[in-house]
Amino acid sequence: MAKQDTIIRFEEVSFAYGPKKPILIEVDFNLRRGSKVTLMGQNGAGKTSLFGLLTGASKPDAGEIHVDKGLSIAIARQVIPREDLKLSVRDFFQKMFPKKVYDIDPRIDRVLDAVNLAVPDHDKLVGAFSGGQQARLLLASALIQDPDLLLLDEPTNNLDHAGIEHLTKFLQEYKKTCIVISHDAEFLNSFTQGVLYLDVHTHKVEQYVGNYFDVVAQITARIEKENRANALLAKQIQDNKDKANFFANKGGQMRMVAKRMREKAEELEEEIVDVRREDKTIRSFTIASQPELIGEILGISSFTTIKNHKPTKRKAEISLKKNTHLQLVGPNGIGKTTLLESLANGTADAALAPGVRVGYYRQDFSNLDFEKTVHEELSAVMEKLIEENLRTVAAGFLLTGELVHTKIGNLSEGQKGLVAFARLVLLRPGLLILDEPTNHINFRHIPIIAEALNKYDGAMILVSHVPDFVARIRIDEVLDLAK
Repeated sequence: MAKQDTIIRFEEVSFAYGPKKPILIEVDFNLRRGSKVTLMGQNGAGKTSLFGLLTGASKPDAGEIHVDKGLSIAIARQVIPREDLKLSVRDFFQKMFPKKVYDIDPRIDRVLDAVNLAVPDHDKLVGAFSGGQQARLLLASALIQDPDLLLLDEPTNNLDHAGIEHLTKFLQEYKKTCIVISHDAEFLNSFTQGVLYLDVHTHKVEQYVGNYFDVVAQITARIEKENRANALLAKQIQDNKDKANFFANKGGQMRMVAKRMREKAEELEEEIVDVRREDKTIRSFTIASQPELIGEILGISSFTTIKNHKPTKRKAEISLKKNTHLQLVGPNGIGKTTLLESLANGTADAALAPGVRVGYYRQDFSNLDFEKTVHEELSAVMEKLIEENLRTVAAGFLLTGELVHTKIGNLSEGQKGLVAFARLVLLRPGLLILDEPTNHINFRHIPIIAEALNKYDGAMILVSHVPDFVARIRIDEVLDLAK
């Protein structure tokens, strides 16, 4: 690789959040101009933290990060900060610049057109947009800066099928450098030229060349090769130890032979490589439903959809009983999340049976208290706090050790999702409301989550734009808000 092609180079970079939470340990990698790279790693490995090092928001504890002179970097984060939800669209985009931009409105129109989002009123509040529309705003907020390096953190979250297709085409045609964090394999494979893999166990970054599926095959082949080599070394080590013991018992000059055998065994032990461990997956789990419920759990008589920025009220006759799974479908911005939220907080034109516990998985996790610890959030939904039960459920979702006493606000988005599922298990709801439950979640966990939802025998309402996920879940009724 020509030196002038490298725009960023990490040299023995280490970074940690205190002595007990290392993120990177002596990491080396480089980034070539014009490349499109995927950043992979388990939930909580530190992918978003690595983005912070790239942008300069965080500084390394050791090592050097060499950035090409004059390189501009912009990031589209996973979620819009809560304080920005109260801004107008105009103020939200203006915030991306250090100085006032006087031609901000035409610039906004150009980048919104690029992400396929029509917003005629730039005074509209950011918080008034749906999750999918906010995902487009996040991408546009990075594009408006015209960066040399574009960082995208889970850009497909909340996007409908049309939105993902549009984003895929955009990235395929994008001429500048781009790094993407995503758990969507098909999406990644459509444009990726290489992978940076952040290992949560070793805190190293492994660099691979090729499309996403090629890289997965390379990783698998390397692990198999290293395991075979380690198995052969282990046999040779044991043989030398057995011989050393045998000769040591002979006495005399044989003791010198035994010493050489032991030294050989020690040399071979140093050759054993630390094979990259696969990401841990959550354990299989069951969301038990409220047992005493009978008859209709939820009846929906009307709902509101949004078309051409105008609300339209529509009548409905939807009755959910136990073991009934309803899927809501429709494009971004039509009102799916608004309907789910109104059902969860009791403001919808719907009848909820008395005493029903509602388990609500919000796509933005705003029903979690970010100032509370994981332990406090989980214990709050338990009828009776049994510490052993809480710890067992938390451990099943990889929430162990110090994580249990970590504030929700300090977790990664993927870890917040795992907390939300652990709460549902401990709550045992009669009505389960799920708004994009695969957002931010490691792809290895998704089949396990789908299996649990498929077996749930209470009433369930699901919104998801991930066809492979929905295909694993029994759906009894579909309500298309666009029809």
